[in-house]
Amino acid sequence: MSQWFQYDRRIFKYFNYLLVIQIIPLLAISSYLINEINPLLFKKQMLYYGIGAIAFLVTTFIPWRKLIWWFAPLFYTMNLLLLLAVDLVGKTILGAQRWIEIPGTGLTMQPSEFVKVSVIMMLAYLISKKPPLEQGYGLVGFIKLSLVILIPFLLIAKEPDLGTALVLLITGYGILFVIGINWKIWLVLAVAVGLSAPVLFSHLHDYQKKRITDFLGQPSYHVHQALIAIGSGGVEGKDKDEATQTQLKFLPISSSDFIFAYLGERLGFQGMVTVIILYILLILHLFYIAIRNSTDYMVRTFASGIAFLIFIYMGVNIYMIIGLAPVVGVPLPMFSHGGTSFIIFAVIFGILQNLLAFKKFLMYNPDSKISMTPTESQSSEK
Repeated sequence: MSQWFQYDRRIFKYFNYLLVIQIIPLLAISSYLINEINPLLFKKQMLYYGIGAIAFLVTTFIPWRKLIWWFAPLFYTMNLLLLLAVDLVGKTILGAQRWIEIPGTGLTMQPSEFVKVSVIMMLAYLISKKPPLEQGYGLVGFIKLSLVILIPFLLIAKEPDLGTALVLLITGYGILFVIGINWKIWLVLAVAVGLSAPVLFSHLHDYQKKRITDFLGQPSYHVHQALIAIGSGGVEGKDKDEATQTQLKFLPISSSDFIFAYLGERLGFQGMVTVIILYILLILHLFYIAIRNSTDYMVRTFASGIAFLIFIYMGVNIYMIIGLAPVVGVPLPMFSHGGTSFIIFAVIFGILQNLLAFKKFLMYNPDSKISMTPTESQSSEK
């Protein structure tokens, strides 16, 4: 019994409580707004929070450092197969074939959401297995890691789901930027993308081109209503009954993609600034973790990967709502109503907590019993 108490004490000693504390205010404000919009959606959101909490706890106590060598390639391959299956048996909703229906349940799943976890995990495994040199990865290493990102990117873009595909692409290359790639490769890549931009635009779908032209011209109906909601909220916001843009259904998708506009209408400029500051502090904390663990490439990859995911989702969603970016189906992370995205973030945060909490200890002995034996380096220090 004393061994279990020692085990618990050492686990929670290295647990990063600040990460959890930083997320709670976002969930609280989101829940408050969703409950005002639709109490039924609030009940579903509470269910998602419960599932997410269980997923977080489970992934926190899985010995990832011991399993990742076989789990990461298997999980990555399974996700690629699911993306291929979307093209064969996928369910089309609103003109996009992105979902697979689970037989006998009537429920659907979106494989592109799970790909984010598998790509970050695969990069963490490959980078920790063969870390970069002092000057960063060369061309061969860059190409190998790029394939891990580009293959699922192309499969997701083909669905079509360009928004999710670009989030994955930027997150993947953001991780590589933090880990270290030779600067000459970045220079060549930037020039190549710039020169090929007209060709890439010509291959977009018509509705994607329209979103870009609408962004460059007059704002779309969605953006116009969102701007009215934000403007009417003023500095301090309005009472619930006076938030007419949402209550009278002028503001579309107010509980998910456009929830930031309702935040502005309901809690005003001060509410929007508060949420943005909460996100910024969380992102900076994650980058601090990545920098502090510069030699632990698994922690560095996951911490920077989550930071880029939150930054891209937040930036695109807010810029979209205020008319500074084309309208795409990108939710506000851990804030918009929805289950899959929240659970995915819960899983990734759980993995990061595991990597931090168990960093200085051997997690499982050869008999598969839990052990909190210090590493050799720790023993020698004592």
